[in-house]
Order: sequence, then C-alpha cells, then structure tokens
Amino acid sequence: METIGAETGDSLRSAPSVAGQRRRLALSGVRGHVAKGRDFTRQALEDWGWDGDATAEDVLLLVSELLTNASLHAGGCIELVLTAGDVLRIEVFDGTTTLPRRHPSPQRGLPGGHGLYIVERLSDRWGTVTHENGKAVWAEVEVSRLISGRSTGL
Repeated sequence: METIGAETGDSLRSAPSVAGQRRRLALSGVRGHVAKGRDFTRQALEDWGWDGDATAEDVLLLVSELLTNASLHAGGCIELVLTAGDVLRIEVFDGTTTLPRRHPSPQRGLPGGHGLYIVERLSDRWGTVTHENGKAVWAEVEVSRLISGRSTGL
C-alpha cells in the first residue's frame, strides 16, 4: 500500500491494515511456554510493524507475566491469543475458573506477588472472562501506544 505524504508529495510506504488479525498459540503441555509465548508475540509484533519501542517491550513483559501467572496459579496455560484492532488484546487461557487476585501486600525486593500489579501498570485495561472449561485472563494495549513515535520510513 502506498500513500502520498501531505507535506512533500513524496510516496510513503504504509503497512497493510492488521485490524482483525488473530494469532493463536497452543500451549497445553508445552515445555518452556513462557519463552515460546514471548517469541510468538515478538514475531507478531514484528509482522504487524509494532516492534522496536518501549511499548513493544512492555507487551512482551505482559505476555510473560500472564503466562507465568497461569502456570503458577491456574494449573498451566492452554492457549495464548493475540488480536489486533484499535487495541492489541492479549489473552491467556487456562483450565480453572478461579479468578486471579492481587497479592494484598507484595514485599519490595522479594519475588512473588507482583505479577498483577505489573499487568495493571503496563496495560491500558485487563480482566478475566470465565467459560465452562476455565478462564481467559486478558490485557489490552492501545495500538496508538505501539505506533506513536515510529517513523514511516521510505
């Protein structure tokens, strides 16, 4: 797709719309699922032109936290789903209907209890959806954060 720059009339390349694209990664029984989920997400961000800035790194940390939480507190991960639109929606499916809850008083400098605080801090929104076989914990990041500050390049 090509667009003409308003100020100079120069031809600018723009990426095709990724809105509505969805990628799924099955993780049930997979060893090293956090690393695999991060690699899967990194590739999606690159393919969608949303890589290479601090917000993309935040997305990778969100994925790591959601996958780790599912592993530690929900019996493991079943699937990671990434959906592109006005927001990037990250969903991690697990096999329990027990809702996540923030640790009441995580201790500075000690591991554990910080995961949902990190998710809350880095995402624009997060929550859960239960279904008959478990739940999905999701987080959303506004796409404008992923594309702001990026040059269109020639």
